[in-house]
Amino acid sequence: MPSLSDRLKALGVQVGASGLPKTQRANHPIEKILEGRTINFVQGEVFLVEQQYPFGHPHGNANLALTAPMEIMAEWAGDARIKDIQPEKFVFIDTETTGLSGGSGTLAFMIGLGRFEQDDFKLTQFFLRDPSEEPAMLSALEQYLAPCRALVSFNGKAFDIPLIQARYIANSQPQIFQNITHIDLLHLARRLWRERLPSRALNYLEQNILDHQRAEEDTPGSIIPQLYFDYLRCGDARPLKGVFYHNAMDILSMVTLMERMALMLAEPLGSQVEHALDLVALGKLHEDLGYWNMAAQIYSCSLEQELPDKTRHQTIKRLSYLQKRRGELPEALSLWWQAAAERQVYAHEELAKYYEHQARDYIEAKRWTEAALVLIKMPDSPHYERVKWQQDFEYRLARLERRLNQRLKGK
Repeated sequence: MPSLSDRLKALGVQVGASGLPKTQRANHPIEKILEGRTINFVQGEVFLVEQQYPFGHPHGNANLALTAPMEIMAEWAGDARIKDIQPEKFVFIDTETTGLSGGSGTLAFMIGLGRFEQDDFKLTQFFLRDPSEEPAMLSALEQYLAPCRALVSFNGKAFDIPLIQARYIANSQPQIFQNITHIDLLHLARRLWRERLPSRALNYLEQNILDHQRAEEDTPGSIIPQLYFDYLRCGDARPLKGVFYHNAMDILSMVTLMERMALMLAEPLGSQVEHALDLVALGKLHEDLGYWNMAAQIYSCSLEQELPDKTRHQTIKRLSYLQKRRGELPEALSLWWQAAAERQVYAHEELAKYYEHQARDYIEAKRWTEAALVLIKMPDSPHYERVKWQQDFEYRLARLERRLNQRLKGK
C-alpha cells in the first residue's frame, strides 16, 4: 500500500526536505518565525503555537466570553445536551487547507482550536511543518478533543469536519467525532442575517456585526493554499505568519459571534438586538421552535420600527396567522383590516372567511370578496395574484350570493 508520502507526491505535494533549498529552510523555519513548541507522539512530532487571552478580552464590540443562556441555541441545534455543557467543554475549530474544494487530496495543514481554561481563553494551532507529520497531528487532535463535549465551527459541517474525518480514514486512524455535538454558526448566521446583510461570510460578519477590523498582517483566505505550497517548496515560513493570524482571528470571531447569537436567541427583546430586520428573523426562529407567545411579541416589536415595505407586509401576515393559531382572533382581525387597507389580497380572503363562517354576516363577507376581485383586476395588480385568487373569489362570491338569496326567501 502506498505510503502517505507517496500519495502526497502523486498529488504534486512535495514531502520532506529532499530537493528543497536547505539554506533558505535553515534560515527561515517556522520555529524561528513564531514562538511554538513540539510535542511527541508515536507517529512523530507535532509543532504547535499557543496563545492565551484573558476572559473578557475585547474583540471588536464584544468580549471573549461564554455567559449567555444556551437553551434556545440547543433547541435550534436540535441537541438538548448543549444547554448543559459548561463553557470549558466547548471547543472552537477552524482549519487552513491545501485547497478549498475539500477533495480527497486536500490536507488540513493547520488546525486551530480554542477553548476556555480557568480564567483564560487558550488558542492552540497545530501546524504541519511537513505533510509527513499528519498522523502525529491527528493523534494530537484526538488528545486535545478528549475532554470536550461540543464543537463550534463556521461551515464546519460542510467542510472542516468532513475533511478531517477523511484524513483519519486516509491514515487508517479511528474516527473521533461520533460522540461530540456540533454547532455550525454559519447555519444560524443565515437564519439571523439573510435579509439584512448581503453576505454571511465570517469576515463580513466580523466587520458588520462585531465591528472588528483585522490588522494589515491578515492573509486573505483565497491565497492561503498557495502560500503553504510555496513554503513546502522553499522552506521560507515568513509568509505564513499572516496565515496564523488569519486562523486565530477566525476562532476569536467565532467565540464572540456565538456569544452574540446566544444572547439574541435568549433575549430577543434585549439590548443585543438593535435592528428591526433582526427582530423579524428572531420572530421567525421562535415561531418555528414553537415559542408562539414570544414570537408574537417579537413581531409586534419589529412592526413598531422601520421596516422595508415588503418585509413589513410579510411580518404583518405572519403575525396575523400566528395570532389566529394562538386563538387571539381580535388581534388577527385588527391586522387583517390593516393589511386589507394596504391592498393585501390574503387579508381580504381572511376577512371574507371570518364573516362568512364565524360571524355569519354574509353581506360583510360578500363585501370583502367583491373588494378583493376589484383589487386583483386592477391594471397594476400583479398577474400572479389574478391567477392565484380570481377563481377562488368568484366561487366564494357565487356561494355567498346563493346564501343571501336563500335567506331572503326564508323571510
